Amino acid sequence: MPIMPTDTKPPIDQNRLWDDHMALAAITDPDKPWTRRSFSQRFLDGRAWLHEQYIAAGMTVRMDAAANVIARLEGSVAGLPPIMLGSHSDTVPSGGRFDGISGILTALEAVRALQASGYKPRHPIEIVDFLAEEPSEYGMSCVGSRAMVGELDARMLTYTNAAGETLADAIKRVGGDPAAIAAMQKPEFVGYLELHIEQGVVLESKKLDLGLVTGIAGITRVEIVLKGAADHAGSTLMEYRRDASLPAAELVLLVAQQANAFAARKQGHFVATTGILEISPNAANVVPGGARMILDIRAEKAALVDEFVALLDRESLAIAGRAKVERERFALISQNPPAPCDDHLLDVLGRSAAKLGYSTTRLASGAGHDAAFMSHIGRSAMLFIPSKDGKSHCPEEWSEPDQLAVGAATLFEAVRLLDGQND
Repeated sequence: MPIMPTDTKPPIDQNRLWDDHMALAAITDPDKPWTRRSFSQRFLDGRAWLHEQYIAAGMTVRMDAAANVIARLEGSVAGLPPIMLGSHSDTVPSGGRFDGISGILTALEAVRALQASGYKPRHPIEIVDFLAEEPSEYGMSCVGSRAMVGELDARMLTYTNAAGETLADAIKRVGGDPAAIAAMQKPEFVGYLELHIEQGVVLESKKLDLGLVTGIAGITRVEIVLKGAADHAGSTLMEYRRDASLPAAELVLLVAQQANAFAARKQGHFVATTGILEISPNAANVVPGGARMILDIRAEKAALVDEFVALLDRESLAIAGRAKVERERFALISQNPPAPCDDHLLDVLGRSAAKLGYSTTRLASGAGHDAAFMSHIGRSAMLFIPSKDGKSHCPEEWSEPDQLAVGAATLFEAVRLLDGQND
């Protein structure tokens, strides 16, 4: 049933919000639900459907040079900066029906509710569908938000997909103007709010309505390459082996053990994962002569990452030496810093939730989001709704209709607070 207006509840239409989710999710590769990859025809079809909803809601729609789609409801006072909401409409392969699109559709429902209540915002309200938030075929994620904040450089535009198409050509193909990206003006805005599914189990396990995101963890990836000697598995005696898989295995355990120890310090979110482990020549009858590992380290505090990487550097060298194996490479292959969410916006979201009687907790996001890049140029914050069993990036991803409506209602109130008319 729709949440009807009362003294405290905004006029959020829960049924319409749910139907919107199912309609957009249904625009998918039929053999791989729920898939709407950036730059694909399904992605463009999804954006066309969203365009129709924006227009029906009385919003204007434009596309910037980086192919970000921006829907806008004009404010009553000329010259005021917008209140910005948003997320993304692309998915990972065989992803879910809520990641990304819930941020866009709850924002749209909040705008509809504002209009239904007769509210006339002073500030414009914008909803941004950022291009390619998920990792794309061009080796990059958060393409649109990087461009909006001036961090998509000419080198990145030359990245190619498997077919040889450059990122620049792909942006042009979906309606952008890559030649104009370098000249894009960084937008001014009152604040950027992004609703997202939690992609974890904290809210569900604690039976809480909403998460106020304290920060988005920085992501550091380290590559370690170990070089031993490939030998016959039958005739090479144990004492003569230089088996590269042994120090690799020891390092996998070290990463898990030390990550648990770092997390136990309670200095904010901290996780570390051995995401890639390759053994070569990977044959049953050959002593492994090589190993390659890529480690993913995520934390709210940059100092913890630096300490963890230094520990890995020191210990991986010692472990390789004990195994009579060469550590051929130890390298940082990418490093995105943590992005704290804005305290004022978190206060606005918290007050909005409290007014509506919703329970909240503060927690960090271990996943990357467009909000992290938006924080580089202005106030930015995130709001989480529960995810069933913490599932995400899979067909089982799920949030309930009433949970989506709670998120939309909180955005409704937050927009009014930021607009200065929430009496």
